[in-house]
Amino acid sequence: MLDIKVATENQHPRTRVSEETLSTLVHRIGRPKDRFLVVQRIPDIPGTFIQVWHEAGGPYELEHRTGPASSHVRAVIDGPERVAALMTRWARQEPGWDGDTAWESAGIPEPDPVPELPAEIREQVETRVRELLRGGYGTVDTLTEAAEDYLVEGEVRPVTRAQARELVERLWLERVAEQRLWEGETDPERLERAFAALDRDGLTAREHFTCCRSCGMSEIGAAGREDARGFVFFHFQGTESAAAGHGLTLYYGGFDGSAETTAAVGREVVAALEEAGLTADWDGSPDSAIELPGLDWRKRLVG
Repeated sequence: MLDIKVATENQHPRTRVSEETLSTLVHRIGRPKDRFLVVQRIPDIPGTFIQVWHEAGGPYELEHRTGPASSHVRAVIDGPERVAALMTRWARQEPGWDGDTAWESAGIPEPDPVPELPAEIREQVETRVRELLRGGYGTVDTLTEAAEDYLVEGEVRPVTRAQARELVERLWLERVAEQRLWEGETDPERLERAFAALDRDGLTAREHFTCCRSCGMSEIGAAGREDARGFVFFHFQGTESAAAGHGLTLYYGGFDGSAETTAAVGREVVAALEEAGLTADWDGSPDSAIELPGLDWRKRLVG
């Protein structure tokens, strides 16, 4: 698999795809509402990407960037095979991957200088962004929006979008550097593995799902397959609890509403967690949530 995330115009992002899948996506674009791909690295490095635009009957407009606006270049490519090959070599980070392509500047202007935030405001926003970064589910874009909106009161907006973006990118790169020192599988990755197994086995398993338990319970039915037997999820507040070292609460149940099915789903969830190497705390009652105490919450950023 390639360590990339592929965003499409039809809003179906894909993470860690194979070379074959990337090639298929390149060959597919050209139809209305499916005309481009934007590919980032995992973890996302702000200002670093490769993207392609194509409309039926026209050439492929390939662009890539490695940081500042001056590094944003473009090339016109005749066919999808060449585009897929270049994108794959970029994803592999092969030396000289683009050396035989005629690139030209995309003409993107450098942004205006961003005024510094007052120290008190900067410290408050940094604290909040670091909390969200520890959670691990945000992107640079969603964290920028959160930073911009964090201290808003009425019509007073003390942080501009540009200031928020600059602050988030700096803290994001700090976190990326920190996680490079992590070794082996982390507890959030074990949890992800357990949820993926449960989802394959007929349960709707969702991480970081909705703002709270009430919203999660009302929306989980529409979040998975129509033939799902039951569900398990944790919400945004649960993520923050786990990231702060207070453990994680999982909510589960059966879609038929019976206590018997709910208890059976609970047993299935606990078994999957234990199979993944996690220790669950549950008394077997369908009225009790499943707790994961003592998690070492080191979730690697994707973006």
